[in-house]
Amino acid sequence: MTQQRVRMQAERAEDGLGPTSDIGSRLRALYGAVQDEGVPDQLLDLLEKLDSAEQAQSDKSSNRGGE
Repeated sequence: MTQQRVRMQAERAEDGLGPTSDIGSRLRALYGAVQDEGVPDQLLDLLEKLDSAEQAQSDKSSNRGGE
């Protein structure tokens, strides 16, 4: 295992990449995959209901101020 670690460190030194470059690459790939996922329809429905409820509350508040 030690020889493998030395070999990996030598390869990284040749690449000019640090030990965290692999982690960074994997995180970027994961982030890209998450970005490509669509928003579930159920979440979109909930957001629309929230917008409607907020609008209704806003309308009630503005009607009370005008009376």
